[in-house]
Amino acid sequence: MPELHIAKTEPRPRKGVRTRESILRVAVDLASVEGLEGLTIGRLADELKMSKSGLFAHFGSKEELQLATTEMAREIFVEHIVRPALAETEGVKRLLKLCQGWLNHVESHVFKGGCFFSAASLEFDSRTGPVRDAIVEAMKHWLSTLARAVDVAKKARHIKASVNAEQFAFEIYSLAMGANWALQLLDDRTAMKKARENILQRIKAVATSACPPIKL
Repeated sequence: MPELHIAKTEPRPRKGVRTRESILRVAVDLASVEGLEGLTIGRLADELKMSKSGLFAHFGSKEELQLATTEMAREIFVEHIVRPALAETEGVKRLLKLCQGWLNHVESHVFKGGCFFSAASLEFDSRTGPVRDAIVEAMKHWLSTLARAVDVAKKARHIKASVNAEQFAFEIYSLAMGANWALQLLDDRTAMKKARENILQRIKAVATSACPPIKL
């Protein structure tokens, strides 16, 4: 896992930077509900009660807006899920914190329409271009973050050495993605509970006697 470095004092962002960030946070919520393809400068201007020319000062094209929105979603994802997990003890506790963070962010509607990247992945999986590439990069990074957490748990002897970290991370990822789908599309209010139970079962199945108590 990469180390998290937090400066003692951080300069206050310039007004233009703060304005752009607030615009993008609205764009992320809008895209999570209506899709990235439906996110246009005109649609966002209507949502923000701003002029199109005002938004063009920040984003020169629909694609630029989509890319900036995807990057903001990634930053929010890291802020709510990855950073808190990095503060946890290395090993199975950090792995559990990552899983818990992912499930919690869906339940608490960090993104208005559910998991931004689950929706964006389905929307762009058969397309080509920079926006799809940005989504792919974000998802590969998330999978590698999970795999590294599994690998560290193995090194801490919390998980059996025979476990394939990438395969195990993929299983966890699939369970979480499936839960988001069931919650959003099927309105299955038990989906997150099912995902927690399934993830716990998978981790317990490969835990060693040295593993700390496991709960989500």
